Amino acid sequence: MAVFNQSRNITIQFIFAIVFIILLLRLIFLQLLSDKYEKLATDQAILRKVVYPGRGIIFDRDGKPILQNVSMYDLMVTPAQVKGTDTFTLCRILGIDTAEFKKRIITAIIKNSRNRPSVFEPLLTPEKYAKVNENLFRFQPAFFLQERPVRSYPFKSAAQVLGYVGEVDSSMLKKSNFFYQMGDYAGRSGLENYYEKILMGQRGIQYILRDNFNRPIGPYEQGAFDTPSVAGRHLHTYIDIEVQELAEKLLSNKVGSVVAIEPQTGGIIAMASSPGYDPNELTGPESRKNFNRLFVNPALPMLNRGMQGVYPPGSTFKPLGALVALDEGLINPQFGYNCFGRYGPCGKPACTHSNAGHAANVKLSIANSCNSYYAHVFRMALDNPAYRNIELGLMQWKNYMTGFGLGHRLGIDLPGEYAGYIPDTARYNRVFRKGGWNSCTIASLGIGQGEIQATPLQMANTACLIANRGWYYIPHFVKSIERESASDTILHKFRKKIKPLHIHDSTYQAVIDGMEMVVTNGTARNAAIEGIAVCAKTGTVENYFRGKKQQNHSFFVAFAPKEKPKIAICVVVENAGFGSTWAAPIASLLMEKFLTDSIAGDRRKAEVERISKVSLIPARIRQELHVRDSINRVKDSLQQIKNLQLQKRNLSLLKRQ
Repeated sequence: MAVFNQSRNITIQFIFAIVFIILLLRLIFLQLLSDKYEKLATDQAILRKVVYPGRGIIFDRDGKPILQNVSMYDLMVTPAQVKGTDTFTLCRILGIDTAEFKKRIITAIIKNSRNRPSVFEPLLTPEKYAKVNENLFRFQPAFFLQERPVRSYPFKSAAQVLGYVGEVDSSMLKKSNFFYQMGDYAGRSGLENYYEKILMGQRGIQYILRDNFNRPIGPYEQGAFDTPSVAGRHLHTYIDIEVQELAEKLLSNKVGSVVAIEPQTGGIIAMASSPGYDPNELTGPESRKNFNRLFVNPALPMLNRGMQGVYPPGSTFKPLGALVALDEGLINPQFGYNCFGRYGPCGKPACTHSNAGHAANVKLSIANSCNSYYAHVFRMALDNPAYRNIELGLMQWKNYMTGFGLGHRLGIDLPGEYAGYIPDTARYNRVFRKGGWNSCTIASLGIGQGEIQATPLQMANTACLIANRGWYYIPHFVKSIERESASDTILHKFRKKIKPLHIHDSTYQAVIDGMEMVVTNGTARNAAIEGIAVCAKTGTVENYFRGKKQQNHSFFVAFAPKEKPKIAICVVVENAGFGSTWAAPIASLLMEKFLTDSIAGDRRKAEVERISKVSLIPARIRQELHVRDSINRVKDSLQQIKNLQLQKRNLSLLKRQ
């Protein structure tokens, strides 16, 4: 029996020894190797508060801030500490019900865990901020206010250019390899997006110690572990905000765009797109609601037509056709063509002007915008005996167009630029079958119609190329970056002169003289500016929508002065008729404003008011807008009813409590 008891004692001692060893190893792991409970304890005792930096400010060419920062507040929540919070009072202040409250708490837990702060209500309105701050003691420690810099646009202008800032989503987090954190804001469009790494700065961290009731009692370790935020760097641009504002005013009640560039630098002076919107609509507490409204607007106010609108360039394309024919030696500046109102060899296109001698040489052909002349010189380029067949002739012509900056993205410092389109042999071989087409088939390309598609930005750039006699810089907005260093390579490509074609200066001179004659005694006499030599070309662009002929687009390109040009411009007014009727006077006023810093004389000032008040919005868009407004009014009425019901429900719950 004693032997048996001795054996049992040994077994029991062995079991106790094993349990002791297991507990000892577990304690060693928890105390020395695992940081799980340390993190839990830290999360309970220390509040980790993100300090958001001020984003860099954007200045115009004269140093005026056209985009700056103001402070707003996010209401933050730590879900694990919500128990015992005065939920009903908070819901009443925020205008939500308890179901929405629970939904937000669940979302915060999913996104950022129970023990870490998450955004509960972003960017409080001043009214909500005042009420929350006054009653904050009721909601602590679960809720606290966190300051956040928010964008402000003092001129309410250049919305599509400057872009907007929005909260990062899951896709952005993954693309950035989780460089951002949930709750961060980043540039989503425009300059805000393109220069995000310059503008964003670096977030800071502030650690705040809490007592056993989770109340903040001061900085942890006197701030020894805090990380200060670093403000983003500023951008200095070529934008002339006064010209930009004038461009947007002149485009009021119209669909179209303006692009103005400084030829000597490639700096973009103005890029206006209409319809537009106040960029302040996409900041603050109503930003999401406003974004949804703008996004579904049939007039597409968020579309930057300056670089995303694509059109046949019409007669504004003709100076390029003259350059090709002159450079290839197919014609000389004195070459003329007898036009009798229609291009006889192909039976098309028709010509608006039919007076004798209106295309007696290159200068007159440009000044009078002769369709027959440019259909003919285009055919000469395609049927050039120097090439074995028309396909080689068309590809050589396309090479010229590529050199002029058409059919491909120029590389502007905005995301979303469209490439336009220049057709090639593959297209026509597919449409007409190989050998089933000739230069007559596609003669409309010679007058900037047919399959050609170009953006206003590209056409403004062609004006720069002609003004500079064969070279240009990639169009761009930003001139310099604050504290620019050798590692800042983002502007390098904009400082390289591009000379894609080796066309002689005298060839450009013949075309420039013709463009000057457009304004002195041609199709755009109303674009003249007293004391300034303006070179220009009008365009009346045929327009089809879903196969049906619509009112023509009004096009105009120009540069001034003739010698040492300081501004090149393209203006497009959709469905507005002749280029000389609307686009030309708009361009003239903008060039005068930039070159002289004013609009001279009562007559010219009255012209600004006249143009800005005229409505040229196409009927189909007006009809769609009317329907959309009716739908929005119904939605607003339903929302008001819902808000009243919510207020009554919250009041009844408070009474029961």
